[in-house]
Amino acid sequence: MGILKPLEIAVAWIMVQFHALLTTLGMDEAGGWTWALSIVGLVVVIRILLIPLFVRQIKASRGMQLIQPELRKIQAKYKGKTDPASRQAMTEETMALYKSSGTNPFSSCLPILLQAPIFFALFRVLNEYVGKRQAIGPLTEELAVQANEASLMGARLSSTFLNSDDISVKVLTVILIVAMSATTFITQKQLMTKNMPAAALDNPFAQQQKIMLYALPVIFAVSGVNFPIGVLIYWLTTNLWSMGQQLFVIRRMPAPGSPAEKALQERKARRGRGSSAVTPAAEAGTTAGGGTTQVIEPTKPRGQRPQPKRKDRRRSGTRPAKGSGGGSGARRST
Repeated sequence: MGILKPLEIAVAWIMVQFHALLTTLGMDEAGGWTWALSIVGLVVVIRILLIPLFVRQIKASRGMQLIQPELRKIQAKYKGKTDPASRQAMTEETMALYKSSGTNPFSSCLPILLQAPIFFALFRVLNEYVGKRQAIGPLTEELAVQANEASLMGARLSSTFLNSDDISVKVLTVILIVAMSATTFITQKQLMTKNMPAAALDNPFAQQQKIMLYALPVIFAVSGVNFPIGVLIYWLTTNLWSMGQQLFVIRRMPAPGSPAEKALQERKARRGRGSSAVTPAAEAGTTAGGGTTQVIEPTKPRGQRPQPKRKDRRRSGTRPAKGSGGGSGARRST
């Protein structure tokens, strides 16, 4: 674990700085909420630094699903061909497709891979240093003791589900694991239902994502019981950030042909006709719900004298008598 030592010191430094800030704002320096919010602050710093990579992850994941029809065509073209020349040609065409579409299959995994060392560094800080009340970098022995004894809802932040007999630890761990599973499910679900066209969901890549959608909660349940509560707080905060950040990206940069793009176009259309006085439904004399509405007649310009309408004499077959007040039209006809 020596390779993680610099990262462990960096994680401890960020936590200590947020702890000092929260203490300055009046929070209890030994309180569980103070240390829990210090972990939340660590997440905020890390995720802000990873925003560019997160955007690339969204685009890469979206692009991988959008090019699945083209990938299937390439695979069908070389199906059953096992000679080296065909395999090389298939690889070259696949890489050319990735390049032309601006998609890199490894970009979708990059933010997760970069967060993994930070996750394990935090695990080490809480489990090895805080749990054993040892100093590391700016985290002095006194602060390690405070963090070790800090409790949230009666559960110590350094405790784990399996290594504690405290019912508070077990209850809080279950709550955090359920929340982590729910946020992960919602995040993945909104990506597949809002930001993917229907054609892109019918491929092996999308099927794998559907499997992961239901497999991740099981993975969290199995692995979460081994992590300290402080690490679970970090994990949950990361999931919440990912869910909100992805929703923002999908709303602003939806995939072509996806329900999110349709919703974006509808919002733009509503903003474009927001100044219209009469809706098309009103012009037709009915509301959108099927009821009647008053049709607004255009206002005639002031100062213009209304012109008399001339009667169609051919249809009526009658001629107004002289002096009967037929108006100028009658006098002109005599």
